[in-house]
Amino acid sequence: MNDTARTPQTPLRLSTVILPHRRWHEGARETWLRAEELGFHTAYTYDHLSWRVPFRNGPWFGAVPTLTAAAGITERMRLGTLVTSPNFRHPVTLAKELITLDDISGGRITLGIGAGGTGFDASALSHSGQEAWTPRERADRFGEFVPLLDRLLTEDTVSYDGTFYSAGGAQNIPGCVQRPRLPFAVAATGPRGLKLAARHGQAWVTTGDPKLYENGTPEQSIQAIRGQIGKLTAACDDIGRDVSELDKTLLTGFTPDRGLPMESVDAFVDFAGNHRELGFTEIVVHWPIPDTAFAADQKVFEAIATQALAQLG
Repeated sequence: MNDTARTPQTPLRLSTVILPHRRWHEGARETWLRAEELGFHTAYTYDHLSWRVPFRNGPWFGAVPTLTAAAGITERMRLGTLVTSPNFRHPVTLAKELITLDDISGGRITLGIGAGGTGFDASALSHSGQEAWTPRERADRFGEFVPLLDRLLTEDTVSYDGTFYSAGGAQNIPGCVQRPRLPFAVAATGPRGLKLAARHGQAWVTTGDPKLYENGTPEQSIQAIRGQIGKLTAACDDIGRDVSELDKTLLTGFTPDRGLPMESVDAFVDFAGNHRELGFTEIVVHWPIPDTAFAADQKVFEAIATQALAQLG
């Protein structure tokens, strides 16, 4: 059955993103604990070296150490990146970190992964004066990065000599706690990325259509996302995979609605219900941060976390 025609009874999970902008012992630790208390399915964090204003010139901590600390104080909630990219990661070292993190967490890690973008930290490892990778160059690297990382997380020893990455007898024993490896949530909207999601992903991630963020309407956003899912379906069909095997994750805050769904439980239920009808299985909301694009009333946010899914039925 075409995914865009799935029934409104598609199971839905609610997850959150906790930005790594606070010191662990000055509020961050309590936030991760509270996320588990509220019942979020997964708590993700951004995997960046720095991020946009107003975070650009302030504190910003590493994703893997943050998730390691969160794994040590939580028990049930899944944890993950949303997303990691090749901008400053190498598959060999990343695989070792992920296997360790999966072990420490008892098999609760999801790797959100994407091709990356420009700006912020995209050229942090570049030589002075070197231009950021073009979209084609990012797609080329991503196309090599994901299959190699897949191998590194599933095979004991990997040797590989590629255009952008290499591995010389890289050993990853004992592998992931989750078998055959921890799940990939592939963020993609272009044809090459969608093919990677279809072949290697256990989930697909979108933020909607960025061209609609400033001047689009919620209705236009729904249509654009429906089109993305149609392309994902075609990519799955091309390799003989059922698109329903992939979870579909919407990272909120980047559609024309912006913060409107977080204004009340009813508003969120309407928003989530509209996207569940498209086939989404996971909605991800940002933990409120005052005076930013992710500002929200903490009491409303917690009410959404504890009440919204029950109202969706």
